Amino acid sequence: MTDFDISLYLVTDRSLSGGRDLEHIVGEAVRGGVTMVQLREKQCSSREFYRVAVRLKRFLTPWRVPLIINDRLDIALACDADGLHLGQSDLPCGIARKILGKNKIIGLSVENMTNVMEANREDIDYIGISPVFSTSTKSDTAPALGLEGVRDITSIARCPCVAIGGINIWNARAVIAAGAAGISVVSAIMSAPDPRLAASELIKTVNQSKKHGNNRMV
Repeated sequence: MTDFDISLYLVTDRSLSGGRDLEHIVGEAVRGGVTMVQLREKQCSSREFYRVAVRLKRFLTPWRVPLIINDRLDIALACDADGLHLGQSDLPCGIARKILGKNKIIGLSVENMTNVMEANREDIDYIGISPVFSTSTKSDTAPALGLEGVRDITSIARCPCVAIGGINIWNARAVIAAGAAGISVVSAIMSAPDPRLAASELIKTVNQSKKHGNNRMV
């Protein structure tokens, strides 16, 4: 397993960029403090997905910010991404680990306690708790888990947990206090007028919460 930091995890969505260049937004977000980037592309061709992934990997490497590919093992392999994020209906984690090897990061989304107990038996590096709050960025999500769900999941999870779904500057502190090791955001950065500033404010909130002992996983 590679060392990584899930404190502020950006998941991309070009539909929320307001027509701005994806790579520009990611670049600004990383300069603001994003610690991990997941490239999620549901609407483009495999060739375009690969092209964007290669360019992001080239940019992120000097910053030591891991590039995670959503769902697509073939793209992760092709661009030598740092890892792969899987959902409950995606490729089995064991197969992904066998193909990617032990030095790549594998994350798995969980939606309930049963998913977490199953995830604890997998060779994965982090868990994505999804969704914490209601969100419009994905239409196929399970019911919102809320802060109580975050507390329940982090209390039994073997891996560090990053929370996603409706998280923003106003509720980030409460999510960390509930036990999450980090927050994952989409629109809070992708749609922000100033992605660098948005990332800076979010990472400051996360770090302050951890520093003050609010995170039960520290």
